[in-house]
Amino acid sequence: MSGSYRVPEAVNEPVRSYAPGSAERSELKDAFRRMAGEESDIPVIIGGEEIRTGATQPLLAPHDRREHLGVWHAADADLARRAIANTVDAHREWASWPWEDRAAVFLRAAELLATSWRPILNAATMHGQSKNAFQAEIDAACEAIDFLRFGVHFAERVFADQPLSERGVWNRMEYRPLEGFVYAVSPFNFTAIGINLAAAPAMVGCGVLWKPSIHSVLSSYYAYKLLEAAGLPPGVINFVPGDPVEITGAAMESPDFAGLHFTGSTAVFRSLWQLAARNLDRYRSYPRLVGETGGKDFIVAHPSADRAALRTAIARGAFEYQGQKCSAASRVYVAASVWEDIRDDLVDEVESLRMGTPNDFRNFVNAVIDRRAHDRIVGYIERARASAEVEIVAGGAYSDDEGYFVRPTVLLTTDPSHEAICDEIFGPVVSVYVYPDGRWEETLALVDSSSPYALTGAVFANDRRAVREALEGLRGAAGNFYVNDKPTGAVVGQQPFGGSRASGTNDKAGSALNVIRWLSPRTIKENLAPPTAVGYPFMEAE
Repeated sequence: MSGSYRVPEAVNEPVRSYAPGSAERSELKDAFRRMAGEESDIPVIIGGEEIRTGATQPLLAPHDRREHLGVWHAADADLARRAIANTVDAHREWASWPWEDRAAVFLRAAELLATSWRPILNAATMHGQSKNAFQAEIDAACEAIDFLRFGVHFAERVFADQPLSERGVWNRMEYRPLEGFVYAVSPFNFTAIGINLAAAPAMVGCGVLWKPSIHSVLSSYYAYKLLEAAGLPPGVINFVPGDPVEITGAAMESPDFAGLHFTGSTAVFRSLWQLAARNLDRYRSYPRLVGETGGKDFIVAHPSADRAALRTAIARGAFEYQGQKCSAASRVYVAASVWEDIRDDLVDEVESLRMGTPNDFRNFVNAVIDRRAHDRIVGYIERARASAEVEIVAGGAYSDDEGYFVRPTVLLTTDPSHEAICDEIFGPVVSVYVYPDGRWEETLALVDSSSPYALTGAVFANDRRAVREALEGLRGAAGNFYVNDKPTGAVVGQQPFGGSRASGTNDKAGSALNVIRWLSPRTIKENLAPPTAVGYPFMEAE
């Protein structure tokens, strides 16, 4: 068979409301209850073989330490090396598959996730990562589906980009997957990111070693089983939860290490880059290093800002999923006149946010991921409480009696260099700095210089000149910039996501820019009428 195939048009998955009385609400609650009653026993998976090492770690819910969801088995360095060898072997056949056959696997996974697997991935994300129903829906369902559909779409676009051919010559570009394997290291906070980190290189023919965060093994396991159910051949993606130091050491010492697809902290990504540099002489090729790392994301509000829109953006942008988003609003620069108008209403809004377990759909805020995160966030709150330069205007309470809960907290500081407004806290804490109305340009410079990160940011202004000044003055301060909107909620295919400076390599997840990173093009020139004489016309006698 032959033909010029076109993949189905990519469209964003609609977000379900889970309103009272809806069928999806009942379905999700049933899935959540079923999962709570199960004892999962999650293996390492290499070449389709489930390996239970006996070195187990408990699956615990951050919002209820008494809720035991089962165990997961940890891989060590030896198993990681075995998985690498298996991945490299599987890659050879996978890379030879016709593109449309590889694409069909991921398109089928998207359809399964849009239907029968949707409550499973959502419930696993709610349990293991303490997300409410809406946050799970926009992540584990919609964004994951979009990554799968649009990943195929963008790959098709890349493959269609072909060189010019002059008369008598046929020039072609072959887009080869990287030789060896890609090491995918995923974070706890987004199930969809884990799926994309593994799937994006795999769909263009790479083999992938996937190490999920120890805090998202439950949802990552179900994501792997989803891909398996969609027809992904054994070994193309190998699933190796375990000690990050051991697995990373094995992966990045391998001569077959071809790429790193990473989302996590800036410090860890820098250490991985340094490790790759130290091992450079080992590698068969220069590895591709793609990382999305930290953020200290901002909102800057001009005196002309819409007060209600700004208040809503601060509350949603800072406190959805407990501020555990790389893009979460973490520092706010607000004109004095605006702060005077919104302060009381913002405090009332924040104090009214319900906090508790995800199974109670009335809760806006759930638990932070673990004790370490809880204690780190509490440390910032307590140092702020003790500082003469900071006022806690909302929140500030916390408890670890049953789960790791921190109330949404608003800090007001008079010091634009205070740690609360410069450090990445990664929790439900937002810091506000109030500037005089007449110091707009100086404030833009302050926003640009106060953080090493450049992931997301937003400007609120009804004055168009102010919007233009912010767009220019903060051009390098954010890879995703929003005008009169919160700095979170990037949609695949609409706002390709990524930042620069200390926030990563800005390879834009969910775009053709990311797809290209997993390909090694080969240019082919075929001469249809090759010359048969050595000489050129200029050499002939007068």
